[in-house]
Order: sequence, then structure tokens, then C-alpha cells
Amino acid sequence: MARIAGVSYQTVSRVINSAPDVSPATRERVLEVIKEVGYRRNRTATALVTNRSTVLGILTDGSPRFGPMGTLIALENVARQKGYGTTVVTVEEPYEDSVAKALESLEDAGVDGIIAIAPRVPLAAAVWNATLRVPVEMIAAGASSTPNVFTYSENQELGARMATQHLIDLGHTDIAHIAGSMEWFDGRVRKRGWEAALREAGLTPGLCLEGDWSPKWAYETGLRLVDEERVPQAIFAVSDHTALGLIRAFAEHGIRVPHDVSVVGFDDVEGSDYFLPPLTTVRQDFPGLAQASIDVLIGAIEGREVDRTPSVPTLVVRESAIPARLRAEA
Repeated sequence: MARIAGVSYQTVSRVINSAPDVSPATRERVLEVIKEVGYRRNRTATALVTNRSTVLGILTDGSPRFGPMGTLIALENVARQKGYGTTVVTVEEPYEDSVAKALESLEDAGVDGIIAIAPRVPLAAAVWNATLRVPVEMIAAGASSTPNVFTYSENQELGARMATQHLIDLGHTDIAHIAGSMEWFDGRVRKRGWEAALREAGLTPGLCLEGDWSPKWAYETGLRLVDEERVPQAIFAVSDHTALGLIRAFAEHGIRVPHDVSVVGFDDVEGSDYFLPPLTTVRQDFPGLAQASIDVLIGAIEGREVDRTPSVPTLVVRESAIPARLRAEA
């Protein structure tokens, strides 16, 4: 390919590995040659030359929830863009046994490093207890690193603070949290962010109900709040699916969102802008999270330091929350 393109083999290598120090014209010429000759990288040959497999292991519990699934898809996409293959292993409870076997199988497969998507505390505990020869990174919101396992995540506590602060800025003082399971790191840090924002504003955290993240549970919880006449001024819902269940329960009993109760969600799932009303929520940047996570892991593989500052979510303001004074006038 170098001979056909009229460049050095080092230049071809830089193009294949997406190195920045190649001119656009040269890069385009090399890519045309690659397409013309039908070149495909031989990972086995690459591993023999570099003593690295260019394959990353990903461990997941197979959760269908929006966060873990979005993270898995984004990791696979980013790894491929960076020239890495991926081997995905799914574990199940009891984690102490399945995680140890899964990590061992990934190491035996010759992966350069492993990323564990660990939203649940018991899964993370099993990963922490493992001892491997390759770098292991865990994506777990708010979790601490250990000598064997370093962590990375999006700053979900900040996202919860942003959601709650938005309601505070709208003048609400009675802000409930319909939470997720405290077995999940995500549930813990989102609750912590809600509490912190309220306390910093001089408000006392009030109603907090913990559930299983499902729209069904949220719907049933909303019905109970209506029956008990405990619907608050405003709600920070732990997820958009939680918000969806609440909004339906309220609508069935004539309680209007946002005129009677303001609701803010978390995740910005596809379609949240078509809820009735369109949902104000916190958007997680899964591609950005995956990009940073893989950069951190590759840095560990190559023995260099990489910035591990958690990525920052974004508040997306739509129509499900209004100023408290407008609520009083409605």
C-alpha cells in the first residue's frame, strides 16, 4: 500500500492508526489505496509485532436499563473507531463466582485491558475483589478506585444537583425525589445530588421514595401519592421512565404537569421530548463517556497518565417544569 500510494510504510501506519500528523491530502490518498486493494488489519499479526492484542474486554451484567445499555453500545463504537476490537462477557448473580470466571476468561483471551460496566454495588464489589495482570477500569457512578481497579464515570451527582437546582430556581420549595434502587450507584449519587442542592439552598429534603426504576413502579407510586393527597409542588424523578409513570398517574386523576406539579427527569431518553408535556431532563453523554473511558484505559495500558475528571451532563429545559408562581395562578 505504501508503494502504491507513494508514501512510506510509517505514513500508512499513521493513517491506519488515525494519528494526527498526516496531511489531509496524504491521508485521503492512503485511504483510497486501502479501499482499492481491500486491505483489512490482521489483529493476530499486529499482536505479534506490538506484543499487544488491540482487543479490549468489556464486562456487563446485561442490564436492559438505559444507562448500562447506552454505555455498552457507546464503548463498542468508540473502541472500533480507535482500532480496537472488543470481547463482551455477560455475568449474572451470584456475582462473586460469575465475575471471577468472566474476568479470568477475558484475561486468558489476551485482551489488553478490561472495562467493567458496574451499575450495581454487588457487581462492583466482585470486580474490586479480583486480581488481574491487565488494567481493569470500572464504570460506576461515584465509586472509588482501589489499587487493583480504577473507576471512571459521568458526574451524575452534579446532574442531580442541576435538575434540583432548576426547580429551586423556579421558586419551588417542596421538591420530592422519586428515587431508584439504592443498590445502584446511579440511584445513590442522584439522591445525594438532590439532597445536597436542597441543603445548599437552605431547604430540608422532604419526600423521597425508592423504587426499581420501572415506569410501572412509578405509575403505582404516583397513584398512591394521589390517593394519600401527598402530591408535592415539584418532583425530581430519578429517570425519564420514572417521570413517565408519574405523569400518567397524575393525568388520570386530573393533576396537570406542570401546572399542578413540576417534574424533571434524568437520562434524556429517546422520545422524552415527545412526552406530554415535553420533559425537562438531564442528558447523559454516552459517546463522551465512552471516549473518555477508553482513553483512560488505553493510557493505563500504555503506562501514561490521563485526565480522569468525570464527564459533565447537560440540563435540557423543556416544558414539564414552570415557576412556582405560575403554578399558584393556574
